[in-house]
Amino acid sequence: MAEPLSDRCRTILEAIIEEHIATAQPVGSKALVGRCGLNLSSASVRNVMAELEELGLLQSPHTSAGRVPTDKGYRYYVERLLRVDRLNRKTEEQIEAQCRHRSLQMAELLRQANRTLSSLVNYTGLVMLPRLQSTVFRHIEFVRLGPHQILAVFITQSGLVQNKLIQIEEDLSARDLEQISNYLNQTMAGMSIQAARTNILVEMAKEKALYDQLLQRAFQLSQTALNDDGGDVFIEGTSHLLEQPEFLDMPRMKRLFQTFEQKHTLLNLLDQGLQGQGVRVLIGSEIEHQEIAGCSLITAAYSGRNGKLGALGIIGPNRMPYASVIPMVEFTASMVSRMLNRTSAEE
Repeated sequence: MAEPLSDRCRTILEAIIEEHIATAQPVGSKALVGRCGLNLSSASVRNVMAELEELGLLQSPHTSAGRVPTDKGYRYYVERLLRVDRLNRKTEEQIEAQCRHRSLQMAELLRQANRTLSSLVNYTGLVMLPRLQSTVFRHIEFVRLGPHQILAVFITQSGLVQNKLIQIEEDLSARDLEQISNYLNQTMAGMSIQAARTNILVEMAKEKALYDQLLQRAFQLSQTALNDDGGDVFIEGTSHLLEQPEFLDMPRMKRLFQTFEQKHTLLNLLDQGLQGQGVRVLIGSEIEHQEIAGCSLITAAYSGRNGKLGALGIIGPNRMPYASVIPMVEFTASMVSRMLNRTSAEE
């Protein structure tokens, strides 16, 4: 905005947004008189509402006398008016208790954290698994399933387990696969996946590698096994959106649910949570996906010992209670990071 809002405009805008968050209904001047802390008449409030509408912060839905916030209005609210709640210790302990099991592997930890967060805020939860390129090699094993078919089991330093079926032209015995696994585990343990891939390509380019057929097979299999397929994403609590009045329109709900089935779209949304520091909030049209119009996305990154691994977040209507949702997303991401770092340290 070119000009800052007056205190009166700020107070009334904040009151309208918080009333809309609570009721999901257009807010009229009569509803605001007496709750803004200003001694104003309904006519004065209407004048301020008209000014806020001219600035693009409010809009009038249909023929209603009330106003609702625009995406721009919510952005102003989040950046300049919002007072984020402090997460109480009871809620923190509740989140931790659901995810504290030491036996949880990384994928299960992320799924459980996502499920817990979604159930607490009553919106849809998203979490992306780390892409291989952001992880550290720990162990790989090749298992013969049948002629020309191998299962590659790859484990990262932080405990992420990935299985991949590989088709090969020539048959390899269980003994061959054991030797290949042992070699790769000895030479690549502790490397980042990016460094391991580079090392594989360098070794394959060496003329001496061609003289050792088993070594050549090892490089070829590991190159296929460590090929990043774009990552994965877990989604929880899609049914929570059915409880929101904004999504009672069935065609709109159908488009939204179809978007939830598109993994690449969800990963692109969560990728934005890896940019910058702290919690990121995208509101309405800022998400740049028409199918998710009217929704907001709150994300935060979780990290391992070597930096950011992925992101988790909550998607819900624009009028979600940011003051309470933001600290829950932030705490959950921080808790996941602590647990992953603790597991890595113990290993």
